[in-house]
Amino acid sequence: MRGPHVRQIQNYACHCLNLKSYFRQPGDGRLHPRIPARDLVWAIVAGHILRLPSFLRLEWLAHSPVRAELGIHNKFGDDALAYCTARMDPETTRVALAAALHQAKRNKAFDNSRFIGLALDGTGAGHTHREPCSLCDPVKDAKGEVHGHLHHFVLISVVGVGGLTLPVDVEPYGPGDSEYAAAQRLLRRAVHHLGPRFADYVVGDGEYATAPFLHTSGEVALPVVARLKENLPLLAAAVRARFDGQPPQAVFQEGDDRVEVWDYDHFDSWETLNWPEVRVLRYRQHKRDGTVVQAEWLTDFSIAKLGSLSFYRRAKSRWEIENRGFNDGKNRYGMEHICHHEPTSILIIWLLILLALVIERLYRLRYLHRGEHGIRSAIDLVTYLWLTLGSRSPPDSG
Repeated sequence: MRGPHVRQIQNYACHCLNLKSYFRQPGDGRLHPRIPARDLVWAIVAGHILRLPSFLRLEWLAHSPVRAELGIHNKFGDDALAYCTARMDPETTRVALAAALHQAKRNKAFDNSRFIGLALDGTGAGHTHREPCSLCDPVKDAKGEVHGHLHHFVLISVVGVGGLTLPVDVEPYGPGDSEYAAAQRLLRRAVHHLGPRFADYVVGDGEYATAPFLHTSGEVALPVVARLKENLPLLAAAVRARFDGQPPQAVFQEGDDRVEVWDYDHFDSWETLNWPEVRVLRYRQHKRDGTVVQAEWLTDFSIAKLGSLSFYRRAKSRWEIENRGFNDGKNRYGMEHICHHEPTSILIIWLLILLALVIERLYRLRYLHRGEHGIRSAIDLVTYLWLTLGSRSPPDSG
């Protein structure tokens, strides 16, 4: 078989990423299953690669003449997908995601980058007006009136590796919980699954620039890069006092942008943080259109271990989780769509979307990019997959 095809992606996932055993036993909790979980789980993953987020559309595919070309052996309905996902063990899929990333690292998918980062951020998805579940957070207007419910979660993703942004895990949180607490749980679990030497740093927005989260990063032995905002007024004031009115210490050219930086690693720590000192970098990014972006970031990396340009790049890697995590996940891969309004099912679908993204990106950016082949865009790949779905001998895409 020549050229990209859904069955080729399935073969790549099973053999190159060692996911064959996962698809055979994906943590199915049904007592007397009539339809094998491997068909249902692979259908969900393949469906999200093909950008079909709903169970009804997957049922349509399973009853279509191209079912065999999808690698699916049995017909099923949307109720079977709902029943299965509500009874799956999320831990099995989380372990499979981490194992796929480990295999990708062994396959040298990250060799063009010196450092691997982990970025965290939270968001809301799946607005609904149905009867609320345990993950539903009410959406209120200025008068306090409820207008539906939203589901919140924190995502952790591999960043800083040459444009290959790969999601790792997701942690939902409902009423009475918080993004801050969920992020700490997620970081501990992700590092446990990936291992202490998989990544080199963790990066997050200003909400994570607090002593408990910074201490959690220390517990898992990952240096942290976090945005400095006005939630730390004393440190922010000290940074302004030192940097304002001073010429930049260095100027870099990053692509089309000119970047000025100020860097100092002897700021006083605040009383609840057990760091002896805090390092802060200010950058001022001048874009071609005349826009100027300025921000401050703190870290426990010393200047001797991390230069100012590398510090800047690690700070900027935080935006990958926005652009290639949430934006892609919501606008292209169905994170906003609630297939079955049940907490475990919602979580399982989010995890399977992450698995679909990992498989699709590694296949498209690393497997298809071997030799003389150029990088194929995501929309080109999905278009080609649809064009060849009904063909047993796909045309050469080279």
